[in-house]
Amino acid sequence: MKRDERQHPSPVKERLRSEILRRRDGLPTSDRLRLSADIMRRITALAPYHHARTVLAYSSFGSEPDTSPLLQKALEEGKILLLPRVERASRRLTLHRVHNPEKELVPGTWGIREPDPDLCPEIPPSSVEFVLVPGVAFDPGGGRLGYGGGFYDHLISEELTHHPPLVAAAFEVQMVPEIPRDEHDVPIDLVVTEKHVYSQPSAP
Repeated sequence: MKRDERQHPSPVKERLRSEILRRRDGLPTSDRLRLSADIMRRITALAPYHHARTVLAYSSFGSEPDTSPLLQKALEEGKILLLPRVERASRRLTLHRVHNPEKELVPGTWGIREPDPDLCPEIPPSSVEFVLVPGVAFDPGGGRLGYGGGFYDHLISEELTHHPPLVAAAFEVQMVPEIPRDEHDVPIDLVVTEKHVYSQPSAP
């Protein structure tokens, strides 16, 4: 199961993706939950998160850092919480407002929990003020290696043209010295792990 569907994979990126997924999958569940809580606390303490009224996040899947503490905190703080839904036919993500993740999310593409469009209204990307971006591997300069389908690359470069802060949650084992970058790759402003906040010089 993958968050994105692979398309024309680069052999170098594929090797790196496999290695980092192996590392991440190897974390014991208890460690993953403990480190996830630390990471989400760090993210919700960031000024860009604090100032955002509308937050785009995602429901974590597999061995990804557990995002549920952030989703719950955003709702408790009265923020507008948006989660993505994969539209395979158009190869894009639609964004939907969620009030209750336990009741309003359903298994979607590749088994990832997504908003039920009958319960969660679609919201335009222009309203997003903070983005939590998933990924497999990251580097200290904001380089990101996704799951290979380009859904977030399209969302960020084509639909989030007002440039809201892009923040990634990752375990330290997902960090590498450098991610190979293509023309369409948009760097992440902040990568937050259980040990560090990696920030680009121009990050908000």
